[in-house]
Amino acid sequence: MTTTPSPSPSPSSPSPSPSPSPFASRAHSFNGAAAQYAANRPSYPPALFDTLEELAARPLAGARVVDVGAGTGIATALLHARGADVLAVEPGDGMAAQFRRTLPDVPLVRGNGNALPLADASADLLTYAQAWHWTDPVRSVPEALRVLRPGGALALWWNKSALGVPWIDAQNERLRHHFDIDRRAEVHNSSRSALADPTGRLDFADRTVRWSRHVPLDTHLANLGSHSAFLIQDPATADAFLTEERAHLLTAFPDGTVEEVYDVELLVAIA
Repeated sequence: MTTTPSPSPSPSSPSPSPSPSPFASRAHSFNGAAAQYAANRPSYPPALFDTLEELAARPLAGARVVDVGAGTGIATALLHARGADVLAVEPGDGMAAQFRRTLPDVPLVRGNGNALPLADASADLLTYAQAWHWTDPVRSVPEALRVLRPGGALALWWNKSALGVPWIDAQNERLRHHFDIDRRAEVHNSSRSALADPTGRLDFADRTVRWSRHVPLDTHLANLGSHSAFLIQDPATADAFLTEERAHLLTAFPDGTVEEVYDVELLVAIA
């Protein structure tokens, strides 16, 4: 795929750097934990990509796919394994470095969904795995439509801890109490197509794919600790919670193996 150079910044008078917003701090927090993220975050089930092909009305094999916000390459690797011609786009230094260690033969460019460093009509499919919520849809929707070929598709998805599973609901309540993290509200909000595209230019089809994985307790806790809400905490506060959480989970999983259950929320729109 053809890339275009980023524009040079306009000269301006020096001014004090603004304090980063909490949202920006969370977005950048992954760079220091890229190896932890790569080693412990969940992957995605084959059924997700089967459903993606169905909704996009095209096979992944041979398609030109741009995986935006590729992170350490979890989704990129699976798209590549399905035969897609994949280009990854990632803004973060730490995540990009980990990506290159993991997938040295897959091309990677630096950029983000608000200003894609790509030519017009150059992609059959744009994918955002766990990444669309870090964009500004007022900017990223027009960018997606610019880069997609006619009939191409924009696909967004999120792995969400499944609700209604007793131990997950109990953990959610502990997270809400300690850190004011409400994963139930996050699941509800991020699944709404109107929030994905406030411009109203896209017509999303919405599917949910449930799956699970069995992992050692240490892997589950490292996965939990790799989320941005943990990474921005004081380390002692995060460690104290994870120590307490270990005790709670050993009650639910005395053999030390946790069954993580996920609902992958998939949104696909044809350009």
